[in-house]
Amino acid sequence: MDAVLHLEGVGRHYAEGDRTLTVLENAGFSLRHGEMVALVAPSGAGKSTLLHLAGLLERPDSGEVYLEGRPCGTLSDAERTAIRRNDIGFVYQFHHLLPEFSALENIMIPQLVRGLSRAEAADRAAQLLDYMKILPRAAHRPAELSGGEQQRVAIARAVANAPIVLLADEPTGNLDPVTSSYVFEALEALVRYSGLSALIATHNHALAARMDRRVTIAAGQVREL
Repeated sequence: MDAVLHLEGVGRHYAEGDRTLTVLENAGFSLRHGEMVALVAPSGAGKSTLLHLAGLLERPDSGEVYLEGRPCGTLSDAERTAIRRNDIGFVYQFHHLLPEFSALENIMIPQLVRGLSRAEAADRAAQLLDYMKILPRAAHRPAELSGGEQQRVAIARAVANAPIVLLADEPTGNLDPVTSSYVFEALEALVRYSGLSALIATHNHALAARMDRRVTIAAGQVREL
C-alpha cells in the first residue's frame, strides 16, 4: 500500500437526543506519501470528524485507521498519544499558541516534550522560523505578532517533531485573502521541502486547486472531486 494514511470502512455516528447522526459510513480514504490533498466540503459535512479520526483524536465506531500500514484502532490511549506527538502534526484555524511564551519557545515545547535538549530544540525552532521568513520575530509573544505571523508559527510548531502526516483544519480561515495566500505558500513550500503528506480542509477553492488532489464528503463517503 503506497499510503502513509489509510482509512478503511470507517463509520462515525453521534447521538443527538433520541436519534443518531451519521457523519461517516463505510468511508475510505488514502493519503499517499508526499502528496497534498484538499478536503473541500460544506460546514457540517464532517471535515473535522474526518481529520480527528485521521489524527487519532477520535476512534471510529467501525472500520480502521492505518498509519504507514499499522492499524491504530486497538492501540492504547498512551500509544495513540505517542503517535500524535511524534508522527502527526496539527494546524487549526486558530493558532492555539501559548500566550506566555515567545514564538521560538512555542516551537521548542513539543520538541522538549519529545526529549530533545533545549539547545537542539532552539536550533530547530530557529531554522523553522527562518524557513517561514519570520526569524526576526522569534522573541515576540503571540499577541505581538500579526495574524499571518501567528499562523506561520503554528505551522512551524506542527512540524517541529518532523511528523510524517500534517493535518490542517482551515489553516487560513481567519486570514484576509492576501495574507491567506502568503501563509499557504509558506505551508506548501514547507510540505514540499520536507516530503510531508498533508490533508488540508479548506473552503478556499483557489487554494484547493493548488494541491495534488481534492476530495469532499457526501452522504457519509469521501469522494474525489
